[in-house]
Amino acid sequence: MNSPYIKETTSVSIIMLKVLLALVPAIGLYVMYFGPAILVSIMLAIATALVCESMMLKFRSYAVKPFLLDGSATVTAVLLALSMPPLAPWWLIVIATAFAIIVAKHLYGGLGNNLFNPAMVGYAVMIISFPVHMTQWPAPEMLASAHLTFTQELQYIFAGIMPDGLNLDAVSMATPLDTLKTQLKLEHTINEILQMPIFSWGSGKGTEIIALGYLAGGLILWQQRIITWHIPVAFLSGLFLTGSLFHIYDTDRYISPWFHLLSGGAMLGAFFIATDPITGATTPKGKLIFGAGIGFLTYVIRSMGGYPDGVAFAVLIMNICVPLIDAYTQPKVFGHKSVQPDAQEK
Repeated sequence: MNSPYIKETTSVSIIMLKVLLALVPAIGLYVMYFGPAILVSIMLAIATALVCESMMLKFRSYAVKPFLLDGSATVTAVLLALSMPPLAPWWLIVIATAFAIIVAKHLYGGLGNNLFNPAMVGYAVMIISFPVHMTQWPAPEMLASAHLTFTQELQYIFAGIMPDGLNLDAVSMATPLDTLKTQLKLEHTINEILQMPIFSWGSGKGTEIIALGYLAGGLILWQQRIITWHIPVAFLSGLFLTGSLFHIYDTDRYISPWFHLLSGGAMLGAFFIATDPITGATTPKGKLIFGAGIGFLTYVIRSMGGYPDGVAFAVLIMNICVPLIDAYTQPKVFGHKSVQPDAQEK
């Protein structure tokens, strides 16, 4: 037994492995409701991330094997793949992952030095550069008018070939958040919109179940002390409270806050993306501010911005604020007054 003042350290590779295992429930549900194409995106992103990581480490004269085996590039790749449409062409996944690893991670100094979440940088660049391709989300199995076999999905992803007599519209559809935004622009009320087949008891058919899968994985990470409760609770509370205020103000124009919690990347962002220890706030009070800011911005972008989901941009905006948040939320040292950044500089 170790002395009480000696703490066992957890390696980066163990942390990353636990994060990947925590994603398994949601990935399994993803395959169940939207088909196996997501597995292709994940494997393609992982392969691209490992190749780019190796190239950049060699270019920077670092040992390749230790950094390659720490799992950080693999986690970035999986989170990015889960954020992108599974039926997107292969080159979209490759470009997004390469940008995340090369530009967002290594050009800032590599693991531990990047200011912005690499996976969200890759996603944001793609949705700005290729907005049409980023809307090719597969329809839930129960709503699709036609189904692709795994081989046909591979043919479309890698060669852009659809089976004879079938087009992409038959197997894809707008996401619940995108559908909501479009229908509101057509002056339909929330009650009218929720009668559409894509919506279900929580948000969209299938998407609400996957969100619960991310929630289950996040609770496992919290139980394993990989993450603390501060950022996920603040994120989801910020999103829920902001949504509640608008919903109370006008129930015909602003949907229930529960819908926002179970839609888009809310759960994935709250437990797996915003909790990135490198790009997030580090103090307990700072984590609450950081998470609440992401939740608030996610709602604002979803409801008033040009994109249906806003998690990626909200995370990147709050990444910018982290140095300021950390500077003003340093805990008071016992026996001293609260620390002020100006005093530290003098």
